[in-house]
Amino acid sequence: MTGGGDCPGLNAVIRAVVRKSEYVFGHELLGFINGWDGVISGEHMVVDVERMRGTLPRGGTVLGSSRTTPEFYSGGMDKAVETLERLDVSALIVIGGDGTLKAAHALAEHGVGVVGVPKTIDNDIPGTEYTFGFNTAVQVAADAIDRLHSTAESHDRVMVVEVMGRDTGHVAVHAGLASGATLILTPEHPFDIDDICSRLMRRHEMNRYASIIVVAEGAYPAEGTSFELPDHGTDMWGHRKLGGIAHAVAAAIEDRTGFEARVTVLGHVQRGGKPTAFDRVLSTRLGIAAIDAVQEGAFGQMVALYNDEVVLVPLADVVGRIRACPPNLYHGVASWFFAR
Repeated sequence: MTGGGDCPGLNAVIRAVVRKSEYVFGHELLGFINGWDGVISGEHMVVDVERMRGTLPRGGTVLGSSRTTPEFYSGGMDKAVETLERLDVSALIVIGGDGTLKAAHALAEHGVGVVGVPKTIDNDIPGTEYTFGFNTAVQVAADAIDRLHSTAESHDRVMVVEVMGRDTGHVAVHAGLASGATLILTPEHPFDIDDICSRLMRRHEMNRYASIIVVAEGAYPAEGTSFELPDHGTDMWGHRKLGGIAHAVAAAIEDRTGFEARVTVLGHVQRGGKPTAFDRVLSTRLGIAAIDAVQEGAFGQMVALYNDEVVLVPLADVVGRIRACPPNLYHGVASWFFAR
């Protein structure tokens, strides 16, 4: 099953699981429709090699996905267990991010054979160096920022680019570094809008009129600074609704400096389309490792990339935690290039 937001590489994982499972182990595989909804309702489809042909480069997921988990249903976990028993499912491979893997861990504690595969373009799942989909999202963002450089330089504008990243700035930092951004704003490092404006004014004094600011959607101001976040309320899970940070930053820059500022919000374009070659290979490796773990009975584990090797990490060590962008990448590399 695939849960949470869609992500480039999901089909590649499913394809790898199916191919090794069918060709080597002789298993029969079912794919649950629309994430945990399918696990609870029992809605499923047979997935085999023929069904997965041609899906390696395809974005999205042939199984569909949803953001719900068993806890959103009355007796949801019991219903999930009942479905798996009724369909004679001996193991469940769960592909998803923190919420999906948290539910997988809970299911494993109910005695179900579960193996997790980490998925998020935010790259914020602990225990693995990279999650599939991240490389694709960074490439999409970097390509877009490259294009914005030319229009910024043509009109002497400040371009504020909003990328995904609720709790971490992995996408913002990597895309910003790759495309030569002027400043990068991330959730790990609260910003001071007055300091940002001072840096931009210094650039103008040096006749550098075009600037690119990359801001993660979850970035927020330092305590005590003069900047208010847009308030969109919370979603059904109690998470703060994001969006609009780039517009707020651009408006503040124009108000304080008089410089013309324009906004580009990349949004879901970062999730869609074909996965990069890196993500196709990583997805394939993780899929193979997942079905190997099932065959070995290594349940309650998540497959992960560590030192370019695929390893197993206990789900208990992963769920409920966030992998922040490494400080040495932001302070030791990115900050040297800021506003110069």
